[in-house]
Amino acid sequence: MMYIATSSVLRSTRSKISSSSLSRTLSNQHPSSASRSHSSAAAARSFCSSVPRWSHRIDWRSPVTLRPQIRAFAPFIERFHRKMATIANENPFKGNLTSLPKPSGGEFGKFYSLPSLNDPRIDKLPYSIKILLESAIRNCDNFQVTKEDVEKIIDWENSYTKQVEIPFKPARVLLQDFTGVPAVVDLACMRDAMNKLGGDSNKINPLVPVDLVVDHSVQVDVARSENAVQANMELEFQRNKERFAFLKWGSTAFRNMLVVPPGSGIVHQVNLEYLGRVVFNNEGLLYPDSVVGTDSHTTMIDGLGVAGWGVGGIEAEAAMLGQPMSMVLPGVVGFKLSGKLQDGVTATDLVLTVTQILRKHGVVGKFVEFYGDGMGKLSLADRATIANMSPEYGATMGFFPVDHVTLQYLKLTGRSDETVAMIESYLRANNMFVDYNEPQQDRVYSSYLELNLSDVEPCISGPKRPHDRVPLKEMKADWHSCLDNKVGFKGFAIPKEAQGKVAKFDFQGQPAELKHGSVVIAAITSCTNTSNPSVMLGAGLVAKKAHELGLQVKPWVKTSLAPGSGVVTKYLLQSGLQKYLNEQGFNIVGFGCTTCIGNSGDLNESVSSAISENDIVAAAVLSGNRNFEGRVHPLTRANYLASPPLVVAYALAGTVDIDFEKEPIGTGKDGKNVFLRDIWPSNEEIAEAVQSSVLPDMFRSTYEAITKGNPMWNQLEVPVDKLYSWDPKSTYIHEPPYFKSMTMDPPGVHGVKDAYCLLNFGDSITTDHISPAGNIQKDSPAAKFLVEHGVERKDFNSYGSRRGNDEVMARGTFANIRLVNKLLNGEVGAKTVHIPTGEKLYVFDAALRYKTAGQDTVVLAGAEYGSGSSRDWAAKGPMLLGVKAVIAKSFERIHRSNLVGMGIIPLCFKSGEDADTLGLTGHERYTIDLPSKISEIRPGQDVTVTTDNGKSFTCTARFDTEVELAYFNNGGILPYVIRNLIKQ
Repeated sequence: MMYIATSSVLRSTRSKISSSSLSRTLSNQHPSSASRSHSSAAAARSFCSSVPRWSHRIDWRSPVTLRPQIRAFAPFIERFHRKMATIANENPFKGNLTSLPKPSGGEFGKFYSLPSLNDPRIDKLPYSIKILLESAIRNCDNFQVTKEDVEKIIDWENSYTKQVEIPFKPARVLLQDFTGVPAVVDLACMRDAMNKLGGDSNKINPLVPVDLVVDHSVQVDVARSENAVQANMELEFQRNKERFAFLKWGSTAFRNMLVVPPGSGIVHQVNLEYLGRVVFNNEGLLYPDSVVGTDSHTTMIDGLGVAGWGVGGIEAEAAMLGQPMSMVLPGVVGFKLSGKLQDGVTATDLVLTVTQILRKHGVVGKFVEFYGDGMGKLSLADRATIANMSPEYGATMGFFPVDHVTLQYLKLTGRSDETVAMIESYLRANNMFVDYNEPQQDRVYSSYLELNLSDVEPCISGPKRPHDRVPLKEMKADWHSCLDNKVGFKGFAIPKEAQGKVAKFDFQGQPAELKHGSVVIAAITSCTNTSNPSVMLGAGLVAKKAHELGLQVKPWVKTSLAPGSGVVTKYLLQSGLQKYLNEQGFNIVGFGCTTCIGNSGDLNESVSSAISENDIVAAAVLSGNRNFEGRVHPLTRANYLASPPLVVAYALAGTVDIDFEKEPIGTGKDGKNVFLRDIWPSNEEIAEAVQSSVLPDMFRSTYEAITKGNPMWNQLEVPVDKLYSWDPKSTYIHEPPYFKSMTMDPPGVHGVKDAYCLLNFGDSITTDHISPAGNIQKDSPAAKFLVEHGVERKDFNSYGSRRGNDEVMARGTFANIRLVNKLLNGEVGAKTVHIPTGEKLYVFDAALRYKTAGQDTVVLAGAEYGSGSSRDWAAKGPMLLGVKAVIAKSFERIHRSNLVGMGIIPLCFKSGEDADTLGLTGHERYTIDLPSKISEIRPGQDVTVTTDNGKSFTCTARFDTEVELAYFNNGGILPYVIRNLIKQ
């Protein structure tokens, strides 16, 4: 949630800009030069020259073309410098500004010293809370951030239980292209709205640094080919040229935006290896790096000791415009690690175990902070793997404080010795560094957990949820239980007599067969694992040993390898293992998100037919973090998360219906059975490969070239106008209707009267169910729209790639083919019942009928509604469909916030109640009674819901802060920001 000041405060905001965001705006500091210090004049030149840039440091135009912009922005810079000087006098903690000396003489810079506060409560704070405290002290101006806010954080041990609200200013914002496109679309629309309402459109510019990684989630069209990377890249540019050009326009139209071109890697791995600063040095002011990102796996950076988490796109946009975040001060779960992993156990096994433990404990809305002697046994990459899956275990963060392991990783990844020395010196001086060679201060946590690493065993998770962990030794039995069980998270309801069915077919001239559990997709993919050299090289060693024994993956298994950055390719080649992965079909297909986000590409037509015609429960095994129904591929009903080495093993076995301890994977060239143990590398073998193959120069050379782009990106021509010229014929970029009827007067609060139920759900409806990212089904409303606009089926692309077009995305809302809607009596699909007529329609078509008739709609749901990705379209889409409220047992943190941000009312049933216990079928009409004045509503207020058949029940209105009520009063967060910017 964002903290937006009241109108009177906002009118003062221009003169209260924080010194940190100001100096960062002026310096446009690139991470490779994070420790540089410039004079004011140099900073001004740097800022001015950055105005038309596509990145913080790389200029796409000659200095001559920049001179008009430099002259135009000179007064702006002078004004900013005056404000910077004013701020230093206004901060009530200016007396705590302390010099940090260099060992060799001189100083690194100045910082706000926590020890100088002389408050013993600070010493016991979790490290993650100290980051919030430092930010509050540094940005304290008694307007946006007050001394009272600082006291709340210092007194965290007592205040976190009281649901107190604090403002937080992240150091930067992180975007990737799927979320970056709608964010830039919204910013462009906000500029248009400012113009129409008589405001200054130049106010719509990022005031905090924005890192946008165009990781162009790669569609795996070409696999099992040495030319796969280039072929897929060319196809991606053919499909996405318009979208990429729009992002390139945005990088020139908006200030302070660094853009990493497509083909560079997955956003979170690039953030970990390159963008993460750990400590900023801006104009000599030192402070911890922190980041909010528009992808839920932004938490991966927590493994580096950088506080980061996912937020909705609409929240991120407000943060870009200089608004502090409003958040409830979280509890912090202390998770103690001891011992070390056994031989043969991977970081993936560990993270799946941790995910299950934390999911069971309950950590939604909380930070998790790891500590203990076991920390020293975990590499930075292992930590990042655990931090990455914070969304899967429900936490806001999975935080690993900085220690010697962190510093070693920074050096490995090419950060300079001087930068690393500055980072260590700052964190030690501010008591934010963990040195396990020294006695440890006992810290207070809100609850405690412990795991002995030696207790972790090999496992996978599935077949439909990340936290449904299955020990590898129990997998065969669990699989047969899933076949038997009724349809659900752990069931497919296959009759006993059909469980042995064999589907025989012809595959490219050779006989082939599929059974229930046959693996048809095996993908080494995702930010979770491809950033970890131990599991990537482990996969290569499995492939090598299998090749030497004569094992080969069946040709109808669609295999792929999508590294998170170019560094992975370098060390796989250095180790000599890439050729063995190629032998097994795991050729590199591109650098970006693939199977994990649903970009699996088509299966061979003969494989697809064999699955569909015989109702086979086919399986996918991937090294990803998400395996929700319908996400990986429409034809793989069973989807399992596994370590990269196990992905190779399951591809070789060709089935998940196997007990690796007792059954062979296959027959070797000598005619003998080959078991998993015969091809599994020891920890020593993996460590040796990592030591000899992962080298600092690989990171330096990769990231020195990263901002140079590639020929296809560099050749994109974009307009220079600051206002975007919308093309009404475009099916990728379209002006959404959010602000078209907006006036300066807020619409005010509103209840809901006689609304129909659009959908009635059970538990665990994910944002993938609400707004899928993958393939566009050929008979769907979105497909019909595209065909009507001249798009051939082969060019449909994915929903994720079309998030810049509201017409497509509205039609794609609730379009997941695995949706279970109670109005359809258990039938699976993207349809619902239009209550007035009883007709079964696609959800979009039903919603359109309701809207055309002027009838509001609501959604009923169970627990954990909106879990999964931080997908703002899962709130934007329902709003465009006319949904006015969602009534659920509980909400996922980010999604609830997104609903508020789009003006949708989130209501929670009272404890022990839900639609079923209250006898609600979804065929009723619903009236939600809200006060007519904003002053009469308070956060967490009870409201009464009545139905047309005489039922009445009480819900909690999940507006959690006063700020969120202000958003609702304005029809959403972005209209609120626009109105207040105009008033300034």
